[in-house]
Amino acid sequence: MDVLTLKPILNSIIFSLLGIVILLIAYFIIEKLTPENTWKEVTQKNNIAVAIVFGAFIIGISMIISAAIHG
Repeated sequence: MDVLTLKPILNSIIFSLLGIVILLIAYFIIEKLTPENTWKEVTQKNNIAVAIVFGAFIIGISMIISAAIHG
C-alpha cells in the first residue's frame, strides 16, 4: 500500500482515539462534580432520568469534540 492511502486511515484512528479519551475525561469530571454516583444510580436504582441526562451529555460532548477535531 502507498503511504498516501494510509495517512487518512491513520489520522482517522488517531482522532477517534483522541475523541474517546476526551469524552472519558469529560465524563469523569462530571462524575466528580455531581453529588451522586451516576453509574450506581443508572444501574442499581434504574433511574431513567439520570440515564437520559447523561445520554444527552455524552451526545453533546461528542458533538463538541467532533466539531473541534474537524475544524
